Amino acid sequence: MNSSNATITRLAALTLLALVLTSCRPHDFPKYPPNYREYAYVTNGGSGTLTVIDVVNVRVDRELPVGLNPVAVAASPTSNEIYVVNSGAEGAQGSVSVISAESNTIAATIPVRRQPVSIDIDPSGERAYVANSGSNTVSVIDLKARREIAVLGAGEVPVAIRISPDGKTLVVANRSGNSVSLIDPATGTLRAVFSGCPGASDAVILPDSSKAFVACAAGHQVMAIALAGSKFNPDQPDRLEALLDVGRAPVQLALKPDGGEIFVSNSLSDSVSEVVTTTDDVGGAYMMGDGPVRGLVTSDNSLLYVANFNSQYVTIYAIDEGKRIPVSQGGSIRVGDGPSALAFSSSGLLLFVVDARTADVAVVRTASRSLFTVIPTGRAPNAIAVKAFKLP
Repeated sequence: MNSSNATITRLAALTLLALVLTSCRPHDFPKYPPNYREYAYVTNGGSGTLTVIDVVNVRVDRELPVGLNPVAVAASPTSNEIYVVNSGAEGAQGSVSVISAESNTIAATIPVRRQPVSIDIDPSGERAYVANSGSNTVSVIDLKARREIAVLGAGEVPVAIRISPDGKTLVVANRSGNSVSLIDPATGTLRAVFSGCPGASDAVILPDSSKAFVACAAGHQVMAIALAGSKFNPDQPDRLEALLDVGRAPVQLALKPDGGEIFVSNSLSDSVSEVVTTTDDVGGAYMMGDGPVRGLVTSDNSLLYVANFNSQYVTIYAIDEGKRIPVSQGGSIRVGDGPSALAFSSSGLLLFVVDARTADVAVVRTASRSLFTVIPTGRAPNAIAVKAFKLP
């Protein structure tokens, strides 16, 4: 090849590379202002640490030591703080670590009761509610004062807690009690208990605070409860609306952002059931993968991503079309071993998949439905939360 042809070839290659880079990058990595920050926080149950991932640069920022056996994490809706639930040793007192997202350092450690496993933050960002599975209680935390201010009774082995968007109801799923407790957070009083939910494991509340749905993981049903005090039920007590038949071992509920549907991960049926929230109708069950344990709906309500724990794949269901996306169209994405938790970046262009067995986080491009990179974590990662903010 003469020098002229070689120059032309090299220029063509460089032009092609430039086109590839300029065409791909804006779709996956938005242009952020200099003061923009975004991090993903991953709890590592086996190493007692929190892996902090820099979402803007898609790399590990640091790994923070927290408490023994961290199992849950939540981001404040109003401040730049992250809250990590440290379950501790069996039968021992647990704690909540408060992380400053601006510096990614530990700001405080708040003692709670035995074996805390779940946390939710009220809409004002002033209170946290922690389900303590080892003491059958709920800890109420004043986040500004950094202390537990009340302890409320729950059922036997509470494992999931949610506060309604209007702040008027706490919904507690009691696994060993096979029940659901409803608590008034303003007074701390127990409003109602609904039994008949074997292995209650997860709960969601509709955006209008009118209903709660609870997964009964030791059976094959989801409990639908009409909540008292909502604008749709102002003068009526809490009431059991229906027990919905889904697949075997429904372990987790994924709610569409618009509240119109819930998708139930049936871990022993390898399927996802679709529930219409207004009518409590089960629309159908769809085969998704080996051992689905976690679902997450995109912000535009169009796609459901499902983590299949007994495989190495995340599968995708097209909600409007009512079908799983074929493998040929990127509907099955290979990640690490034991995918178990999911979170989107704030832009929705990246999906973070926590892989429990390979101790890493797979980063997926949602635009192309492809694996971008894999980021290592500590041992036995189990939960993830994302926080985006701008520095002053």
